[in-house]
Amino acid sequence: MLAPSDISTWFNLSVALGIGLLVGAERERRKSPDKHRSAAGIRTFALSALVGGVATALDQPYVLLVVLLIVGGLSLAAYQRKVEREPGLTSEVALLITCLLGALCVTRPAMAAGIGVTLVALLAGRDQMHRFVRMALTEAELHDVILFLGMALIALPLAPDHYLGPFEAINPHALVRFVVMIMAVGAMGHIGRRLLGAQYGLAVSGLAGGFVSSTATIYSMARLAARDTSQLRGAAAGAVLSTVATMVQLSLVLWLLLPQLFLMLVWPLALGGAAATLYALALLLRSPMQATALPEDLVHGHAFELKTTFTLAAFVLLVTLVAAALNAWIGAGSLVYSAAATGLVDAHSIVASVSALVGSGKLLLADTPWAVFAALTSNTITKAVIVCYSGGAGYRWRVLPGLLLLMAAVWLSALATLP
Repeated sequence: MLAPSDISTWFNLSVALGIGLLVGAERERRKSPDKHRSAAGIRTFALSALVGGVATALDQPYVLLVVLLIVGGLSLAAYQRKVEREPGLTSEVALLITCLLGALCVTRPAMAAGIGVTLVALLAGRDQMHRFVRMALTEAELHDVILFLGMALIALPLAPDHYLGPFEAINPHALVRFVVMIMAVGAMGHIGRRLLGAQYGLAVSGLAGGFVSSTATIYSMARLAARDTSQLRGAAAGAVLSTVATMVQLSLVLWLLLPQLFLMLVWPLALGGAAATLYALALLLRSPMQATALPEDLVHGHAFELKTTFTLAAFVLLVTLVAAALNAWIGAGSLVYSAAATGLVDAHSIVASVSALVGSGKLLLADTPWAVFAALTSNTITKAVIVCYSGGAGYRWRVLPGLLLLMAAVWLSALATLP
C-alpha cells in the first residue's frame, strides 16, 4: 500500500507529465513536416517535464542542476542545427522552462500548472501577437505600454508604503498607484475610441474608468475635449458616467462594511446615480451621432499624456496635504467636518473609518449618514474644480450640470428619507 507521501509524489509527477504533454502538443503542431523539422516534439517536452520532476523528487543536491545543464546543452545543440533556416529560439527556451516547471510541480503543483497553461497560451498565440504588435500597435502605443508596465511592475512595488512628509500625509505607494490609475484610464479611453468610435467609446470608457478613478477619468476626458472639440460630447458623457461608478463603488463598500448604513442610504445613492446616468444619456442622444472618422493623432497617437498625468498627480498631492492639514486643525471633534476634509481626496475611505467607529461603539449609526454625504459632496467639489480648470468652456458647461444634478438628487432624497 502506498504511503500518503508516495501518493502526493505520484500526483505531482502526473501534473508535471501533463504540463509536458500540453506544451509538447502545441510545439508538435508547429513542427515542419519535412526532414528538417524541429528536434523537440510532444515526447521530448513530456520527458523534459518528467525528468525535472524526478530530479527534484530525488531530493539530492545538484541533481536538478545537472539535469538543467543537460537539457540546456541539448537545446543549444538543436538550435545550432537549425539556426541557418530558422533562427528562432522559442522551442529551445520553452523546453528549458518545461523542465523547470516539472521541477516546480514537486513543491508547488498548482503554481506550476498555472504557469504551464500561460506558457501554452503564449506559444499558441504567436500569430495573433505578432499581427497585433506589427499592425495594430503603433510606435507611440508601444512606448506607452513599456512605460505603463515600468510604472506598474517596477515603480509601484518599489515605492514605500508608509506615510511621511507634512502631517504624515504623503504615501509614495498610493501616489504612484494613482499615477498608474491615470495611465490605465487614459489607455481605456484610447482603446474605447478605437473600438467603439468617438462618442459611445468615450462614454463606455468613462464608466469603466470611474471604477478605477473617477477623478482621473474626469481629468483625462477634459484634456481630450481640450485637444479636439469634436470629442466634446462623448468626453462629457464619459466624465458624468464616471461619477455613476463612484456611486456604485460607494454602495458596494457600504454594503460590505456597514449593511445597516447601506439600507439607510440606498435611495439617495441610487437616485443620484440614476440622475447622472439619465443626464449622460441625454448628452449622447441630444443630436445624431456623427459618422466622421476620428482624427489620426487620437486613433494612432499616445494612449495617455505624461504631462497631464503628472499634473493631476501633483494636484491630488496638494489636495491630500490640504485635507491632512484640515484634519489636524479640526481634529476628531466633528465627524462631518473631518469627513468633508477626507472626501476632498477620496469619497470611500470615510466608510472604513465610520465602520470602525461604529463597530467599537464610539459612534452611533444614526450619526453616520451625514458624514458620508459630506465626503461625497467635497469629493464632487474636487471634481468640479478639475472640470473648471482643465477642459474649456464647452466641457465645463456640459459636465458641471451633471455633477450638480447628481448632488441635488442625493441631498434632496436624503432630506426626504432620513430623519
